Amino acid sequence: MRKGQYRFVAGFLFAPVALYVIFVIWPYIQTFGYSLTDWKGQSQTFSFVGLDNYKALFQDDIFMGAIWHNILFLIFIPVITILLALFFAFMLNVGGRSRAGGVAGVAGSKYYKIIYFFPQVLSLAIMAVLFGAVYRSDGGGLLNGFLVKLGLVDAENPVEWLNEPNIVLWALLVVVVWHGVGFYLVLFSAAMTSIPKDIYEAALIDGAGRAQSFFRITLPLLWESVQTAWVYLGIVAMDMFILVSTMTSGDYGGGPDHHSEVMATVMMRNFQLYGKSGYACAMGVVMLLLTLFVSVFTLRATRRDRVEF
Repeated sequence: MRKGQYRFVAGFLFAPVALYVIFVIWPYIQTFGYSLTDWKGQSQTFSFVGLDNYKALFQDDIFMGAIWHNILFLIFIPVITILLALFFAFMLNVGGRSRAGGVAGVAGSKYYKIIYFFPQVLSLAIMAVLFGAVYRSDGGGLLNGFLVKLGLVDAENPVEWLNEPNIVLWALLVVVVWHGVGFYLVLFSAAMTSIPKDIYEAALIDGAGRAQSFFRITLPLLWESVQTAWVYLGIVAMDMFILVSTMTSGDYGGGPDHHSEVMATVMMRNFQLYGKSGYACAMGVVMLLLTLFVSVFTLRATRRDRVEF
């Protein structure tokens, strides 16, 4: 590359790199700096306390419980969402009966894609309101009303979906999965359309069934898309602030009795309500490090040789 070309490229890179440093990197640095102080959030006077905030974090039962809840979401959200999205995408693209024209999806697959994608059009805040009505703890709730009609639940004693310690996390998980399956279905469907149908037809001629076609052809050729989906869903699982703070009881959510607490809700409560801004910044740093670790670990663990066709 000639000298003039270096200047040309550097001129285009300077503005976006400067904006990224100012609006992304610098706030991270500031957060780490505040996490080493007893900053209250309101005043500009604070003292350096070193790693005291981080030591207090690992003695905070609420925050440690919140980490465990995020880990549970991290385990189940990507697995369930990706499995459902892969299954539906496979059926909509190559899961139909063989025709004279070759391999095809189930009848009406174009319309199914639109229906499945519809929840992704709605924001998580709207989803929280909608599912708040679904999970209402009286006969007027959609789910309880349906169960009462079937005679599975007593109308005088409906299920407290968002107030039962053993149910609340699963109720939230259903919302995230329902919201995300459609997006990843479309993502996997787009990747499947690039796979030549001749491969599937040759597999059918050789006597391969649908399960063999999926595990021997579809999944290996879609692995990079699955890897990307796993990283994004992992980041979603490490957040969960909007749903928990909107749908569950308590200041910034987390109820009942901290059984639905996640790291983000504990952090916001300490920052906004308790005035422990330095302590909350330490939580933010821990969240950042855990999210980075999850992303790097996922990319490493799911890495495999590229499959060409």
